[in-house]
Amino acid sequence: MSRIDDSKAFIPVRIAILTVSDSRDLAQDRSGQLLVHRLQAAGHTLADRMILRDERAEIAAQLRAWIADPDIDVVISTGGTGLTGRDVTVEAHRDVYEKEIDAFGTVFTIVSMQKIGTSAVQSRATGGVAGGTYLFALPGSPGACKDAWDEILQKQLDYRHLPCNFVEIMPRLDEHLRRK
Repeated sequence: MSRIDDSKAFIPVRIAILTVSDSRDLAQDRSGQLLVHRLQAAGHTLADRMILRDERAEIAAQLRAWIADPDIDVVISTGGTGLTGRDVTVEAHRDVYEKEIDAFGTVFTIVSMQKIGTSAVQSRATGGVAGGTYLFALPGSPGACKDAWDEILQKQLDYRHLPCNFVEIMPRLDEHLRRK
C-alpha cells in the first residue's frame, strides 16, 4: 500500500494553475484558489496562474508556453472538461501531449464515484506529459479539484510517496529529446 517515506527529503515542484472559464475572474475563481492553497500548503511553489476563455487554440498555446518554461514542472488546469460544446480543455491538452497518463482519468473517476456516484461519468479529467512537464486537466468544480489534489496529485507529486511517484521520474521525462 502507498505510504510516505520520512527518511527521504521533500522535493518541491513548481506548478502553474490555469483556470478555463468564459465567466470567471481571479476573484471568483474558487477552484484555482483551492489548488493554489493546496499546493502551497503541501510545500510546492506556485510558478504561474492564469485564467483563459474556453478557446482550444489559446489553451494549447498557453500549455506550450509553460511546457517551454524551465521553471515550470507541472501544469494543472481546471474547467472545460465537461461535455458541452464550449468544453475544449481536454482537446487542447491532447493537442500538446507526447504521452497521455491514461490511468489518471481512470483513478479520478474511481475517486469521484465514491463522492458523486454515477455523475462521475460526465468528467473527462485527463493527464499527460510533454517536454518533460506534467499536465493535468481537472473539472471546474472546487469539489473535483479537492478530490483530485487530495486523493491523487498530492501523493504523486510528493517525492517521498511510495511505492512510486511522478517526481522521482521527472528527470527522465524528456530523455527521448536528449542526444544519446
